[in-house]
Amino acid sequence: MASRFRPGARDLRHLTAVATTLTASRAVAAVVSAQVLVQVGAFFLPALLPVFMDRWSLSATEAGWLVGAFFAAYVPSVPVLVALTDRVPSRRIYLVGAGLTALSHLGMAVAVDGFWSALLCRVIAGVGWAGCYMPGLKMVADRLEGAEQSRAVSWHALGVGIAGAASFAVAGLLSAVTGPTGVFLFGAATALVAFLTIMLVAGPEVARHDPKASVAELLDFRPVVRNRAAMAWIAGYTVHTWEMAALRAWGVTFLAVVMARGDASGWLLDPNALFTAAGLLGIAVSVTGNEMAQRLGRDRIVATAMLAGAVLSVATGLSFGLWGPVAVLCVLAWNAVIYLDSAALTAGTVAAADKAWRGATMGLHSMCGYAGGFLGPLGVGLALDLAGRDSVMAWALAFGHLAPVVLIGFVVVRLLAGRN
Repeated sequence: MASRFRPGARDLRHLTAVATTLTASRAVAAVVSAQVLVQVGAFFLPALLPVFMDRWSLSATEAGWLVGAFFAAYVPSVPVLVALTDRVPSRRIYLVGAGLTALSHLGMAVAVDGFWSALLCRVIAGVGWAGCYMPGLKMVADRLEGAEQSRAVSWHALGVGIAGAASFAVAGLLSAVTGPTGVFLFGAATALVAFLTIMLVAGPEVARHDPKASVAELLDFRPVVRNRAAMAWIAGYTVHTWEMAALRAWGVTFLAVVMARGDASGWLLDPNALFTAAGLLGIAVSVTGNEMAQRLGRDRIVATAMLAGAVLSVATGLSFGLWGPVAVLCVLAWNAVIYLDSAALTAGTVAAADKAWRGATMGLHSMCGYAGGFLGPLGVGLALDLAGRDSVMAWALAFGHLAPVVLIGFVVVRLLAGRN
């Protein structure tokens, strides 16, 4: 007679732990996949910026506004939407964000005919990303702890980074075949697939929110501000995003102008392909930087990235007057340095956050960062309108203005970190 297997309490705990791990892994994979699908359209406008500047006769400042509007809309939206994840499941917020992202791309494809209508779509896109980025990250963070959480945050950053890099290549390839309309229709379709992925695959997260908390309590950031460790990483992320947004917004235009000169090498890839290569290189640097941060210390990695970024911002602007490949190498090097502390800064904020205020902490982190993201592209545009788009002085001023910004950020990070 065959004996029956009767699992004991220890076996049941083991089986439960395995099932929980598998469920968490599936949800994390779904979130990362959805973020790729939502993010792949995020840089379609910067990738096609020279086309739209010519089509709508935009000044560099107006072009900066169109790119920056995405960040400007994100800033007031993210504290509300992410803080609400301490009250309602993050999954619900994410679905709203993915829906708005799809709507913004659809509007760019079928309704936009100039600056103001494009500005409206960019605002919708910014609110949509506010509902996806940090709520998606919180869906990942709430399922894991410790080293697994840090690595999952890094994978989340990797997925977003890959999509951001691919955004330029996808825009260039699709635009050559279908024109800008097809590019933004593709973005609407991928955002819709992201919506369905979260709705159908990612199950509800572990309840770590307080449904009784009032909105006013959730938007009270005073406990976050008192957390000096978290505020140090938030300050670093602010200048990091300021710097990254400026280069992402204007990198393709910079390379296009460089290549339009007679002395540019004909064997160079087109600007969108080059900037995709820069993004992919940056992703590898970001993941490596996060691993190095765990071994050598986040403060060292962040300090190295900030100081090198300040130097390379000036060097990249000055390279406009040099041989084309030199300018390309400067862009690649600067972009890589910017990415060096990308995942480390976000992982630092997540790790330093009080669990009860994780949503609010991540909301303030993202809000401050994207405020810098709004100022970066606009600052470059203003500088180019002041000094002209075809001179070394113009680009040195446009990109070089980031050096003092990053250095001030470095000092603030050190002061806050010193008070932990």
